[in-house]
Amino acid sequence: MSEKENQITVVGEVEADRKELLPAEDKPVDEKKDEDGLDTLEEGVLLEEEFKAPKLPLWTLFKIFFNFGLNAWGGPVAQIALIKEQLVDQEKWISKQTFSRVYAVYQILPGPEAAELCCYFAHLSRGKIGALLGGLGFILPGWVLMTVGSLLYDVIKENMYFLASFKALQPIVAAMVLRAVHKLGDHALVNPKTNKLDYLLFWLALLAAFNSVLHINIFITLFVFGIVTTLFRRNYKILSYLVIVLLYVGVGIYIHFKGLPSEAALGVGVAPGPVPGFGNLFALGLLGGLLSFGGAYTSIPFVLQEASVIGGWISQKVFLDGVALANALPAPTVIFSTFVGAVGGGVGRAGPAQVWWSLLGSLLTTIGMFIPCFSFTIIGHKLWDAIVHYPLVEDFLEGITGSVIGFILITAFTLLKGSLESAAVPIKRDDGTSTPGTSDVAIAAVLYVVGIYVLYNFKHKLTSVVLVLVAAIAGQFLYR
Repeated sequence: MSEKENQITVVGEVEADRKELLPAEDKPVDEKKDEDGLDTLEEGVLLEEEFKAPKLPLWTLFKIFFNFGLNAWGGPVAQIALIKEQLVDQEKWISKQTFSRVYAVYQILPGPEAAELCCYFAHLSRGKIGALLGGLGFILPGWVLMTVGSLLYDVIKENMYFLASFKALQPIVAAMVLRAVHKLGDHALVNPKTNKLDYLLFWLALLAAFNSVLHINIFITLFVFGIVTTLFRRNYKILSYLVIVLLYVGVGIYIHFKGLPSEAALGVGVAPGPVPGFGNLFALGLLGGLLSFGGAYTSIPFVLQEASVIGGWISQKVFLDGVALANALPAPTVIFSTFVGAVGGGVGRAGPAQVWWSLLGSLLTTIGMFIPCFSFTIIGHKLWDAIVHYPLVEDFLEGITGSVIGFILITAFTLLKGSLESAAVPIKRDDGTSTPGTSDVAIAAVLYVVGIYVLYNFKHKLTSVVLVLVAAIAGQFLYR
């Protein structure tokens, strides 16, 4: 049984069943457990018409979702469980069958599913303005906490105690990203009809990882592999193989005449350095949000590439620290974009006004990251439901989602390498001496292994939060 089934049985393997789910209109329903322990619905007790979202005052509606945001600990599964328990199980805004279908749509679309569900439920109550307020209410606590954390980070980032904690956190974050590859792969690389490993998507993920090593642009890879999946699903298998061959023939010709592309070729240069513009920070968040299929970890490779490798205005170490902060807060993990925006906004802008520039950068990057999430609901859930389940679009998106796993895998190893290199840098003590540095690399490697073990063996919703806090405390003893 997967981790999601252990944490929330209803949400569990929705994606595996989504093509068989039917709308619940005009169908009486009752609950029972199927052979896998998932909730199913059949004739008996409640009519779909008996489920109805109340029309609440706007302030009341905002407070409901603000409260969800305050309690959004433990990642998307725990956040979705919280929303479902109150609005579906207790207050019956919609039926469980409708919830399953709605959730299946947001699993396909980019963006944090919990925030998208908040927009959806608030839209049921008060339309488009309700969707806007519901989404804002959910993300506001995390945005405020991350903005404050970003500003404090800039003030105390050279403090030896602070450096010791974050030195211990970096291999833990690398472990979280590797664990995310497995969790996302359980969903993205599984055939929804058979609930078994989809070998086409598995091989495309491996090829995407290979493309990352070759520095082939991420958008080229995603587009081509989306086309390949669409052709393969239509039984044009020879043509799909030909597309792959043509891709690598083209890459081979390029390498022969111009050499291996630089690492910067992976991205598009949307936020160039040394001082990114505020429009660039907004665009960085927007493109990151559009690539967040399945959650925050799918947008991490792109944002890291654009801000660190191409832009050069944020180091890999600082980026890792931002992801660590995001995992310790009650918020969707994509809130790491707020930290990145705050760093970008403050770069090259010294003086008393730097704080305000950092605030503006954090706000614009966050808005960009969440615009897709808000737009999908405000434009119309039914429209997107029809679009993503149109066979050609569905197959194309499956190819993209599967391919992204390969990029995350390479990013996981890149972050591990960065955390070990960072561990080798001595920390200067207040008395002028320094920590060993070389032996710290071994400690970082041990922390990474411990992190992997904990993430795989402890299924509680607060595991990642507790792991971050324990690592931060342990850093005071290990690196000073």
